[in-house]
Amino acid sequence: MFDFEISAHCSNTQARCGCFHTPHGPVQTPQFMPVGTLATVKGISTEQLIHAGTQMVLSNTYHLHLQPGENIVASAGGLHRFMGWHGPMLTDSGGFQVFSLGNLNTVDERGVIFQSPRDGRTIHMTPEQATTIQMTLGADVVMAFDQCPPYSATENDVIDACRRTHAWLERCVNAHTRNDQALFGIVQGGCFPHLRRDSAHAVAAFNLPGIAIGGVSVGEPVNDIHRIIRDINPLLPIDRPRYLMGVGTPCEMAIAVANGTDMFDCVLPTRLGRHGTALVGGERWNLRNARFRNDHTPLDSSCSCPACTNHSRAYLHHLIRSEELLGLTLVSLHNITHLLRFTSAMAQAIQDGSFSEDFAPWQRNSPAHHTW
Repeated sequence: MFDFEISAHCSNTQARCGCFHTPHGPVQTPQFMPVGTLATVKGISTEQLIHAGTQMVLSNTYHLHLQPGENIVASAGGLHRFMGWHGPMLTDSGGFQVFSLGNLNTVDERGVIFQSPRDGRTIHMTPEQATTIQMTLGADVVMAFDQCPPYSATENDVIDACRRTHAWLERCVNAHTRNDQALFGIVQGGCFPHLRRDSAHAVAAFNLPGIAIGGVSVGEPVNDIHRIIRDINPLLPIDRPRYLMGVGTPCEMAIAVANGTDMFDCVLPTRLGRHGTALVGGERWNLRNARFRNDHTPLDSSCSCPACTNHSRAYLHHLIRSEELLGLTLVSLHNITHLLRFTSAMAQAIQDGSFSEDFAPWQRNSPAHHTW
């Protein structure tokens, strides 16, 4: 049910393209997954996601547990029916919130005690509970509950986080009973190469349908992300999808694909969109700038999204300056389309045998500027 078929390799890099099969359809890799934390990609309808070429959507266990609650979702028929998305879905376990809500939680061997940012109530999240919530939500891929340490963590703190992550993974495996879900483990280890390698070996030993690299994009220099990817991917099973969590810029995705990564997620496209910033040609354009006020050309003439095919830069500038919701939706949708087109272009280049020519500069000159 969760076979991963590799259809082509790049002869000069570790890049590969393939197909990850799920109960709700195939996912072509490499693939960017838009983030729909609360069962919605902010400002974007499911129909718009489909038109943009989205194949897989991510939601968050912790936040859905707070609102509306996993039992409400289950009573609607599961997460797919609840949000009206009938393609593949992945739920993060809430482990990232151990990092992002560090001032609201306490970590021990049993799990994490959160103080709800919504109403202040105490929430005890264990690996077993995180797994049970995800089984109730019903996504195709579920993530093991892990401890994501901040970049500032000491080596001893990261050692403790890895030990918990591996122990919690075993508890997640024991608690997970749905055959129609794929449980992915998560490699941690901060920026300490020996801890990363130890974690990769420990997680790979569970022989799960896929493995994620977590604990990146938490404040570390970008070159550390590249080094972690280069060091860890060769230690992971070659016949399973590799998922780099929280990364979604073209530069970092290209370097990661060149080093054998398959799946990505990031809030970047919608976060930028909500602030009126568009991804165009490898650059970020602030559409509030006056230079767009009388520019009646398309935002990106090579893009087929509604913002580019139906409207001008001047109109988008007007919407953003007027704080109209339509403007934020159009720019967010454009940014998602941009990243989906980018991963699709990488897949096509791998199939055509041109990846090393078209994308190799990303790997050689990290970090690089790209005018795709």
